[in-house]
Order: sequence, then structure tokens, then C-alpha cells
Amino acid sequence: MTTTEHSGSPLDVEIGALQGGSADLSRFAGKAVLIVNVASKCGLTPQYTGLEKLQERYAGQGFTVLGVPCNQFLGQEPGTAEEIAEFCSATYGVTFPLTEKVEVNGAGRHPLYERLVGFADAEGHSGDIRWNFEKFLIGRDGQVVARFSPQTEPESAEVVSAIEAQLG
Repeated sequence: MTTTEHSGSPLDVEIGALQGGSADLSRFAGKAVLIVNVASKCGLTPQYTGLEKLQERYAGQGFTVLGVPCNQFLGQEPGTAEEIAEFCSATYGVTFPLTEKVEVNGAGRHPLYERLVGFADAEGHSGDIRWNFEKFLIGRDGQVVARFSPQTEPESAEVVSAIEAQLG
């Protein structure tokens, strides 16, 4: 997907915040954003630790993680907004923003993911989200610049170098 117009930016999409109101993605304009579909009861849930470390390390340089709760993979995010917020805060000390729980695949796919899934990862996978913790890096220009598989650890060399390239 090669979108050159800013109007195609995932950050132009309306999405609610986890605990009500708008997540106002436009506030991230000019920043690098790592968008991740998250779940509390997944084998990959410990990736919250690495995501929070990225947040702490790069937040002061114009970066944020954006967690997007999703319950489409074996019901691994069944909680209410309050339960999700409490789990993330108490268990992993999450400080990065979380959106409302949405669908990332299928007929009910949220418009945010409509703008993300066309981008291919390094192995050439595009289309449907494969599992919880699939990651998309949005560059400072508001466009998708990288996609990482769910199994790719947040602090892996490829994710960190992609983030640093956007911040450099």
C-alpha cells in the first residue's frame, strides 16, 4: 500500500479511548506510533512488558505505543474496559494509551485496521491480522512504515531499529 496523501493516515481515524471519549489519534501527528492489538489472556501477553519499556525509553523523543484491545482470537480479551485498564496497570504498569476494544478482522473490522492491514511485513504478509500483538509502526508522516508479526518481541532488534529510524 503506497498512500502518499495524509488523508489516508491511520491517525485520521476516529476511535474511542478505553475508558470513554475519543482516543484522539490526531494528537500523535508528527510522532512515531506503534499500534498493537493487545489481549490480557494470551500466551503473548507478557509482551506488554516490552511495549511499556519501549514507551518509557522513547516517549520523550516523539514516540508512543497505542494498545488496541481485541477479543477476536480465542476470546483472549473478554474483560470490560475497567477490567482491561486495571489488568494493564496493575500487572504490567502500562502508561501508554489504550483504545476501546475493537474488531481487527472480518465484516466488523474497525476503520483503523482497514488502513493498516494492506501493509505487508518483511515476510510479505498483508491482509488479516494473524493473532494478538501484531504490530504496525506509523512514521512521523502519519503513514505505515513497518509491520511485525505477533511473535516479534517489542524489544527485538528489528522493532527497535525501525522505531529509531523514525525518531532519528
